[in-house]
Amino acid sequence: MISPAHGFNIRRIPGFATVAMAVFVILYAPIITLVVYSFNAADSMANLNGFSFRWYVAAWHDDAVIAAALRSLTIASFATLVSTIAATMAALATTRCAPFRGITLIYAIINQPLMVPEVVTAVALLIFFAIIKVWTGYTGLAYLFAAHAAFCIPFAYLPIRARLENMDLSLERAAADLYAPPWKAFRRVTLPLLWPGILAGAMLAFVISLDDVVITEFVKSAGQDTLPTFMLGQLRRMITPEVDAIATALLLSGILFVTIFFLLNRKRA
Repeated sequence: MISPAHGFNIRRIPGFATVAMAVFVILYAPIITLVVYSFNAADSMANLNGFSFRWYVAAWHDDAVIAAALRSLTIASFATLVSTIAATMAALATTRCAPFRGITLIYAIINQPLMVPEVVTAVALLIFFAIIKVWTGYTGLAYLFAAHAAFCIPFAYLPIRARLENMDLSLERAAADLYAPPWKAFRRVTLPLLWPGILAGAMLAFVISLDDVVITEFVKSAGQDTLPTFMLGQLRRMITPEVDAIATALLLSGILFVTIFFLLNRKRA
């Protein structure tokens, strides 16, 4: 029984520390193992034999890895731009208006990719794009651009909508009272206040697109491997520490990306 005088302290719950430590071990032990084995000097992942950067050098000079990485960055950048713009417009339309019948349905439609299993979305996109490919004969990267952009919209929408719902409307109303046109009020008042939410949504969309496997695997054509699908193909053929080096580089890039966003956001605040 917890005394009201001492308040509620979660650390006093029996077994909490043990469960917390077990969760941290389960989450981070595989990642630490991955990073350690990326510096393995041996030719096989089965043996840890010495410290070396050879697999990072091998990945850096691997044309297939470079091509897949550039393709992933191109697709993720396009998907981030399109999905963030669409999510911002949708968030403004669903928060800066009077409630109306059907708004719940609109929320459900926007968030549909989050509620439906990703493999179902992937199969639906495969069938839909296959019909278009038969009609047009085009098999380029535009299908991956469209699929990633559509899939990333709800991920960008959630933080942008949350930011809009928590914003004080008094400044926007003051701009309207001072006869500011809607676009000028948005550019001078709403957008600067909304910018942290837009950055958060863009960052989330970029990360989701960059590491997507299921949708990319179903939609892509031959020769259109992204970095995650390239790594998956390597694991199917021959497992070498080069895959660990690529995964570690992605991990460090993600940490750097989040750190820069945090510092910029704190500076703005």
